Amino acid sequence: MVTKACLLSFLLFFLVSQIDLAHSDADHDHQKQSPFKFLKHLQGCHKGEKVKDVNKLKKYLEKFGYLSYTNNHSHANDDDFDDLLESAVKTYQLNYHIKATGVLDSNTVSKMMMSRCGVADIINGTTSMRVGKKRHLLSSHNFRTVSHYSFFRGEPKWPASKYHLTFGFLPGTRSDAITPVTRAFMTWAGNTHLDFTQTQDYTNADITISFHSGDHGDGNAFDGRGGTLAHAYAPQDGRFHYDGDEPWSVGASQGAYDMETVALHEIGHLLGLGHSSVKGAIMFPSIAAGVSMSLHGDDIQGIRDLYNIA
Repeated sequence: MVTKACLLSFLLFFLVSQIDLAHSDADHDHQKQSPFKFLKHLQGCHKGEKVKDVNKLKKYLEKFGYLSYTNNHSHANDDDFDDLLESAVKTYQLNYHIKATGVLDSNTVSKMMMSRCGVADIINGTTSMRVGKKRHLLSSHNFRTVSHYSFFRGEPKWPASKYHLTFGFLPGTRSDAITPVTRAFMTWAGNTHLDFTQTQDYTNADITISFHSGDHGDGNAFDGRGGTLAHAYAPQDGRFHYDGDEPWSVGASQGAYDMETVALHEIGHLLGLGHSSVKGAIMFPSIAAGVSMSLHGDDIQGIRDLYNIA
């Protein structure tokens, strides 16, 4: 016969097991949500050290354009904090207005761990976000630096024959994304001489919007929750991809990312803008969950300069 004591013990054991399982699941989810989490234990690292996961830091900085081991493959996958890595960290710090020490200090780690756009800050060696004199072209670089905003190399933009652009949502796009994305297009239309019309004929649309997870065939795989949120391409490659694994919301919502705010950023890329070093600008590379933003003066100045709008 089962005693009351045995029954209570069994119930207690069951409850504790469920709590442990819940904690385990939560920890697993948290790890999945933090592809940049490895950076936390690298805080304080500097040149001359060899620390586990420095190779992941190298891959992070390569992904966002700060580092290339093209001429020295031997160190690309090791954990040595070498001269090239120190230089890359310094450039990152300059772009984000952090003291350029080359040391992975707390401010640098905190900034690197933020969710962000998947488009690189620097392409082919260009320091895209650093302040430069207006109309000053940095030689041998891929972005032209103008004030705080930036353009892609060659300043690609939509030609006069394509100022009336169509956009369409690919099948499988979540229905609650349509209104905030459409509003984002209208915001850009109000600050340019471009106009945008939604079309159901997405196969012939100038711009397409879609949600994807992981490797989705464009060579820029998403990394799950909490890493890169979205990416888009320069004119006239009108692809705009959201990471479908992220927690999305319509408007500011705690723990989620506002689809309209991210759309404003990615449409900026579709129109030809690179990243900005102005923290309040929509073209700043990173964004926190639970916030909504609109265009900043720097974004408007940038798009008007690119399209020669008085």
